[in-house]
Order: sequence, then structure tokens, then C-alpha cells
Amino acid sequence: MLNMLLWVSYFFFAYYLLSNGVYLVLLIAALISTSRHRDRLSTRGLDLITSSPFTPPISVICPARNEAASIIASVEALLNLDYPQLEVVVVNDGSTDRTLQLLQETFQLRPANMLYFQECPSGPVRGIYASNTRPALLVVDKENRRSKADAINCGLNLASGQYVCVIDADSLLENDALLRIMSGLRTASDAPVVAIGGIVRILNGCSVEGARIADVHLPPSPVEVLQIIEYLRAFLIGREGWAMFKMLPIISGAFGVFKTELVRRIGGFRTSAIGEDLDLVVRMHRTLLEEGTDYSIMFVPDPACWTEVPNDLRSLARQRARWQKGLLDVLWPNRDMLFKRRYGRLGSIMLPYLWVYELFEPAVELLGYLSITAAWLLHALRFAVFFEIMFYGYAFATLISIGAILLEEMTYRRYNRWRHVAKLILYCFIEHFPYRQMNMWWRLQGMWQYFKGDMEWKEAKRIGIPCAPAQQKPAAAHHIE
Repeated sequence: MLNMLLWVSYFFFAYYLLSNGVYLVLLIAALISTSRHRDRLSTRGLDLITSSPFTPPISVICPARNEAASIIASVEALLNLDYPQLEVVVVNDGSTDRTLQLLQETFQLRPANMLYFQECPSGPVRGIYASNTRPALLVVDKENRRSKADAINCGLNLASGQYVCVIDADSLLENDALLRIMSGLRTASDAPVVAIGGIVRILNGCSVEGARIADVHLPPSPVEVLQIIEYLRAFLIGREGWAMFKMLPIISGAFGVFKTELVRRIGGFRTSAIGEDLDLVVRMHRTLLEEGTDYSIMFVPDPACWTEVPNDLRSLARQRARWQKGLLDVLWPNRDMLFKRRYGRLGSIMLPYLWVYELFEPAVELLGYLSITAAWLLHALRFAVFFEIMFYGYAFATLISIGAILLEEMTYRRYNRWRHVAKLILYCFIEHFPYRQMNMWWRLQGMWQYFKGDMEWKEAKRIGIPCAPAQQKPAAAHHIE
């Protein structure tokens, strides 16, 4: 019994060490990728994307349900984005608050005389509206089907752009975000680009004026600051690193650009999916690999989308449980892709990694904590060894998080006050204890809920984006011809 506890303890240490080792490799890859991207962008600039007649039109799809607190600020920000041919499709997903009424009053909506073809599955449409003041704006009012994917599909059925950008209604894009994310088309290889992801940053604590980020501040509560560290590590290290190795499995549902034709061809977003963003990208990979088509799915690290995150533990717990349910909901139906030659490195590396180090991690981690503690209490493990295992695992993970902060500071510098950087680094030391253990418990709850059949989307408490008037640009500059 004691020997078994000892071996389980060493297995946990090796598992944790390898997990952080993977992130160390991804950190090095992200440093290389970031350097290359910045060099290419500085030599080619954004002016060429703005002026080129070959810059593809984009339709921005913004699903909104009960977003009265932030909808006007969000739509104003979208309409004033710096992009040559832009269409904004807002999908009112059966809101029970004043979301639709505020849109009607602010943008002088009128019924639009246009046909609606349902290429992707979606709930019944109650009305389609155009704006008398902003020709680039379409608003769709539909019945709620308790699925964000259902609302996105509704907007996808109306989108006329060559690419679609999906953004949450409680998020704000930086003014040149679309120009920067589409720079990925020019920095890519010869393979056709079918999807591009941008970085998602945390809006909480920032000053918003005229539907724009006026000043970046850290939020007041530790719960929100710790999420900033998580997001920086996940995007600047994880997603950029995986994208460099051509194995990016997810583009955030808060900010991503997709080839419209391909999304429609694979049936749009899966309406029963809990994690519709991960599900869509995996199905894209699957379809194109089965067809033997050369393609590229990219991540561009500097176009930023600012989004509100949970500011209380209950809402955060619900979100993390939902993310874990969404992961299992994607991995299980695609389990036949594992270790199949036709699926290349996605099936042999990326999906196994998601199974072993994302899905099973909370269970393995709990087992590891229990076994190491039991081995020490039963004197199978000396205290010095017990301390070394716990400390080195903690220190390695903390250094990876600090690496994400320093990568941000060396490159994009959104948090450019020294006290902000110092505070973020300080919080790195509590991220892996006790915050990590709280996350572990929430993720275990998510898996338990999935096996019980609890697929309910539990809404989180939100404050909303302060609504302020935005300076309007000439409407013709945004209309897709």
C-alpha cells in the first residue's frame, strides 16, 4: 500500500512537470512567433490592408440576449471600427429586457425588405430590421432557443461578407482590431486561411469613453486580476504556441474570424454544443483533413477584444464548470480522431493533449494531492521530498505565468504602468495556490454535471459596459458593396 502511494505521488509529480514543460516549449514558440509577426506587420503596415481592393469584406455577428446594460456601447464600437467594408449583424436572441427597444430607439430601426434563407439551423425569426441612420447595421429579432450557437447561426444566414467575425455583445474591439487580425492573411503561408483568432483581454477596471477603451487599469478584486493572468498565459503562450505548430484547437467565441463559406458548408455552429467555439474549430479541422485540403488556422496576438469577466466566485465557478462540460462535449464525439493518420498532428498530438492535460487534469491533480499527502502522513515519503515535490511544481507553474506577464510587457504593453506589472507578477504567486485548487474543484463539478445530464447554461452576473456617445464615421465607409 505504501509503495503504491509512493509511486502514485511520483507519477503526479512527473505529470505536473510534463504539463508545465509543454507550456515552457509553447512559451519559447510564442516568443519566436511574436517576433516574426511584429517584424512582418511593421514592414507591411496596416495601410495596405485598408487601401487594397482585395481586402475581403467582413460581417460582424453579435448575438445579444438581455444585454441592455451594454448593447448600445457595443454596437456603436462595432459600427465605428476602422475597416473598409464592414457589415454589423446584431441578433436579438429573445431578450426579455430592453435590448431590442434600445436598438430601435438609438438607431431608428425599420423593417427590412429582404429574404431570409436558413442555411444553418436556427430558431424562428420574428423580424429583420435595417437602420435609418447606419446603413451597415442589420438587427435580427428571433425566438430564444437557449443556445448562443443558435443565435450565431441566425446571423450567419444573413451575413454577406466573405469572412464572419463573431463577437460577444458584452465585448469591445479596439478600433483597428479587424485590420490587425486580417493582417494574418498577409503573413500566412500559401495555405488558404479559413479562421483567425485574436487575443481576448479583460475589460473589468478599464475606463470606457465613447465606446472605446480610454485607459487600461487593473480591476479592483483579486478574482478579476487572477483572470488577467490566466488569459495572458492562455492566449500569449498557449494559443500562439499551438498556432505556430499548426495545431490551434480553439478560437475564442468572444473574438474570431472565420471563412463564411466553410462555416456554412459544415452546418454552422452546433446548436447543442456547450463550447461552440471549440466545437466549430475541431469540426473545421476534421472536415478539411478528411477532404485532404491544405488550410491554415491562425492566431494573431495583437488585435484585442476587451470583454467583461465574472467578478464574483459564484459566477466564475459556473463559467469554469461550463467550460469543462464544453470540453468533454467536444472530445467525446470526436474520440475516433485519436491517433488516426488521416488527422495528422491534430489526432496524434493535440487531441491526446486535450484529453490528458485538459480534461483529466483536475481528477489527476486531486488524486495527486491526496496521494502525496497520504504518503507523507504514513511516513512513506520524507517531509523534505514532500516539500520538494509541492514546491518545485508550484514554482515551475508560477514562473510560466510570470513569463506570460513579461511577454506582454516586452511586446504589447497594454499594462504599461510599473505598478500594474508589479501587481500582476505578485498575483502570479497566489494563482497556483490557492486559486488553482479552486479551479480544479469547479472543473470537477463541471464533469459531474455533464455525466448527470445537466447541460443548463447558467448565466453569470455582469455589470455591463458603460454607454457613452461615440463619434460617427461616414456610413458609406462601412457598407459592403
